[in-house]
Amino acid sequence: MGQTIEVRAAAGPAEAYLSGTRGRPGVLLYVDAIGLRPQIEAMADRIASWGYVVLAPNVFYRDGHAADLAPKADLRDPGERAAFFGTGVMDRVRELTPDRSGPDAAAWVAALEQHAGAGPIGVTGYCMGARLAVRTAGQLPGTVAAVGGFHGGGLVTDADDSPHLAIADSTAEYVFGHADQDRSMPLEAVEALEAALVAAGRPHVNEVYAGAAHGYTMADTSVYDEAAGERHFRMLRALLDRTLGAA
Repeated sequence: MGQTIEVRAAAGPAEAYLSGTRGRPGVLLYVDAIGLRPQIEAMADRIASWGYVVLAPNVFYRDGHAADLAPKADLRDPGERAAFFGTGVMDRVRELTPDRSGPDAAAWVAALEQHAGAGPIGVTGYCMGARLAVRTAGQLPGTVAAVGGFHGGGLVTDADDSPHLAIADSTAEYVFGHADQDRSMPLEAVEALEAALVAAGRPHVNEVYAGAAHGYTMADTSVYDEAAGERHFRMLRALLDRTLGAA
């Protein structure tokens, strides 16, 4: 359904998966820590089938091509998933600091807007991609009208550049679906995120999916939860339809 294109990002050319019909409302999809791969492409295709044009960039382009960084084993085997995360994956995540992701975000949005219709866009992110989605909304108020964040990690920290602080600068509506008992997003962090959303006056849904593990949307891994994954798609579609109106 889609195609791989090249985007001129802040540090050079980057691959991105583009899906959907030109001229439809745009959605930027931020990958999880595992990266751009067939599972992400399938998710982009599904969102595009709702009437959107979706761009999913290889945010780790500084480290290599998507195919080179993608897992070679079947991550539905719990042992293989753990082994993959022992190959330096989190080093790539930690190196994607705001001074890198900010300029890249501007490039991703510019590329998306070349294919999407006029008007605001939506952004959805998974795992560490939820942080990128929130930061992009704060960086581009008036452009980003909707943010989805699912099994996001580290959305609230003690740092001066904690992602949740960007909400105050945004003009978006938010939908968050947190994994239950997620060490990267404990209940106190969910509560702090709620306080930030309320303080900013942003319309939002901020829920914990009971029994769902971190990574629950990813059908190519051992932590996939079909019920939670389908719930996330329903919530995301409703958000995009409310804010972007692709009917």
